[in-house]
Amino acid sequence: MSIDHDSYIHTDPDDISSNTSGNRPFHEVMAARAARRDVVRGGTVIAAAAFLGLAGAVGTADPATAGGKGGGPGHGPGKPGKPGKKPLIGFTPVAPNSEDKITVPPGYTAQVLIPWGTPLHCRGPAWRRDASNTAAEQAQQVGSHHDGMHFFPLGKGPLGNRRGLLVLNHEYIDRTMHYTDGDAVMTKEKVDKGLAGHGITVIEVEQAGDTWRHVDSKFNRRVTGTTPMAFSGPVSAKHPALKANNPAMGTLNNCSHGFTPWGTYVACEENWNGYFGTEDPAWAPTPEQARYGVNAAGFGYRWHLADPRFDVARNPNELNRFGWLVEIDPMNPKSTPVKRTALGRFKHEGATFWESRGRVVVYSGDDQDGDYLYKFVGDGSWRMHRALGRSPLDHGTLHVARFDDDGRGAWLPLTFGKGPLTRANGWRDQADVLLRTRQAADAVGATPLDRPEWVSVNPKNNDVYLTLTNGAGWPGDVNPRTPNPYGHIVRWRERGGDNTATSFDWDIFMLAGDPAYDPQVQLDETNIFGSPDGIWFDGDGRLWIQTDISNSTQNRPDRGHDNLGNNAMLAADPTTGEIRRFLVGPRGAEITGVITTPDQRTMFINVQHPGESTTFWGAPTPENPRAVSNWPDFDPAGRPRSATVVIRKVDGGVIGS
Repeated sequence: MSIDHDSYIHTDPDDISSNTSGNRPFHEVMAARAARRDVVRGGTVIAAAAFLGLAGAVGTADPATAGGKGGGPGHGPGKPGKPGKKPLIGFTPVAPNSEDKITVPPGYTAQVLIPWGTPLHCRGPAWRRDASNTAAEQAQQVGSHHDGMHFFPLGKGPLGNRRGLLVLNHEYIDRTMHYTDGDAVMTKEKVDKGLAGHGITVIEVEQAGDTWRHVDSKFNRRVTGTTPMAFSGPVSAKHPALKANNPAMGTLNNCSHGFTPWGTYVACEENWNGYFGTEDPAWAPTPEQARYGVNAAGFGYRWHLADPRFDVARNPNELNRFGWLVEIDPMNPKSTPVKRTALGRFKHEGATFWESRGRVVVYSGDDQDGDYLYKFVGDGSWRMHRALGRSPLDHGTLHVARFDDDGRGAWLPLTFGKGPLTRANGWRDQADVLLRTRQAADAVGATPLDRPEWVSVNPKNNDVYLTLTNGAGWPGDVNPRTPNPYGHIVRWRERGGDNTATSFDWDIFMLAGDPAYDPQVQLDETNIFGSPDGIWFDGDGRLWIQTDISNSTQNRPDRGHDNLGNNAMLAADPTTGEIRRFLVGPRGAEITGVITTPDQRTMFINVQHPGESTTFWGAPTPENPRAVSNWPDFDPAGRPRSATVVIRKVDGGVIGS
C-alpha cells in the first residue's frame, strides 16, 4: 500500500529499496526466460503453453486477443468460452474518471458504511467533523485508513448472508486530517489518538431491506496500537530481542489480511519501521535495522518526541515487536491477539491462507521495491494441531521464492542449519532467522521483485496470483519494464497442483499500463489500469483487481497516468483474459479490501485515504481539509474519511455476473 502523505508526497517509501544483497532481480530472470521460450504477446499477457498445458488456457489463446480487449460494448471476451456457457463477467465496464465519487456500473448501487469515526456502539462518542475527538473517543470508534477486510457470517444458510462480523484493518493515519490543528506540534495526546486510529475494527453488520447497517453487538471492539499482545512460535515473548522498556502492546500499519481455515483473522504489519525515530545525533542503524528501512526520521510521524516508546535510540527492541502476522479471534472479544513469529518478520502486505493435503499454506509478499515473496507450509494436519491445543501457525517451515530462467521456480526454506543459515555464517538459531527474515532471504538467494503485494489462489485450479505494484526496474529492455511504473501480475502453478510443493512453474498473467504511453500495452478504455495492489478470487473464479496508483503520480500526464483516472477496481476472467473496469473511487484514494457475503450478492470494499495530498490536485491543510476531496460526507465544514462501501446489484444478483 502507498504512503504518500506530508513530506513523503513525492517519494513513496515502498518504492525505495533497502535490498543490497545483489540477488538476481526479476527482470533479469524474465529477460533470460524470454530469450529461451516462445512468448505470446497480446500486449498484456506473456504466457507459454508449458505453464498451463490445458486447452482454453491463456497460453493457448489467440495472440491477437489473449488478455487484451475488455468485454464492453463492441469488445468480445479474449477467448470464446464453451458454447452456451454464460460469460463469467456480465456488467458494462465503467470508464476512467477523476470525479470525487464512487462510480459503479449501471444496475449497481454503492452505499457508504462505517466511515472513520463511526462509534462502535449507539451510545459511544459521536464523530466530530472538525477532528476534535479525543484519543479515548477514537479508541471507541472505527479507525482510519481502512484496508484488508473479511466478512464472518453469523449463522448458516441465508442468515449468514444477511448478518455477520466485518473485521477490517486500519493501515495508518493522515496527520493533517487526524487532528484539528494538524501535527506541527506533537503531544502525547496526539500520539495516543494516532495509535487509537490504527489497528483493527471488529463490528457486526446486518442487511436491512436494500441497505446494510452496523449494530450494537457484544463482538464489537477495537484492537489498536496499545492493545496488549502475546507472542508465539520460535520468537517467544521471553526472547531477549523483545525485551523493551514497556509491555508488549499494539499492532501498527495493518495492511492486508488473511483468514484461517479455523475461523480467525490475521492482520499484517507492513510499514512498521516508519513510526520510529530519534533526535540522538550519535545513533546510527545497525545492518539489520537498515535492511528494514529504519532511520532517524522515520516517516515523519515524530511520535518519539512525545513518547519514548518510539525513540529507536532509547528503546531499540520495541522495533522487534513489529513486522509480524497478528492472529485475532473475532468471536472472542476477551481474547488476546497473538503475533505468530514462525511466519517471519518483514513488511507483510497480506497473508493468503490455503489448504493442501490437510496442511495450512500461507503466502505473503514483502511490500518494498526489490523484496521477496514468502510461503509458510504447516507441518502435518492443521486439524491435528488444533485438536492437541496447538496453533498450526507455530509449526511449519517458512520459504522464500526464487524464479528461475526456464519458467520454473523453487521455494527455498529459511531453516536454521540449512544452506547458508548456519552458526558458522553468524546465525544463532531459528529465532534469529525469523527476526532477520529479510537477511535470511538474501542469504539463500531469493529473487527481488517489483513491490510484491497481495496474493490470491484460484479456487478452480489452485493457481496462485501475485500483484507487483510497480518498481524502479533494472537495466535491460525487456518486460518487465525498466522502470516499471505500471506494475504487473505474476501467476504460478505449484508442482503437481499441490500448494505445499517446493517447486512451481510461473508466468506473467498481466502487464498493466496505458497504450498511449507504452505501445506494448493493448488494453483499452474499458480496462486500462496501473499499479495493481489488492487481488481476490470470488467463489465463481472471477479475479478482482484493485489499484493503488501513488498520489505523487495519480492523474498526472507527465507521469503517463492521466488516462487512468482515479484508482479503480476491475474484474478479470483468468481463463479468457477478459477484463473490465468495475468501479472508480474518489480523488486521492486507493481502492482496497474486498470480500462478499457467501452468496456473492453483497460486496464490501474499502476506500482508503480519500482527499490525501496529491501532486495533481493539491494538498489539504488543517484550515482546508477538503482541498482534494470531500467524500463521503460532502459536509461543507467536514473532511474526507476512509470508509467501507457496500455494493449490490439492483436486481439482487451475483456481483460481477
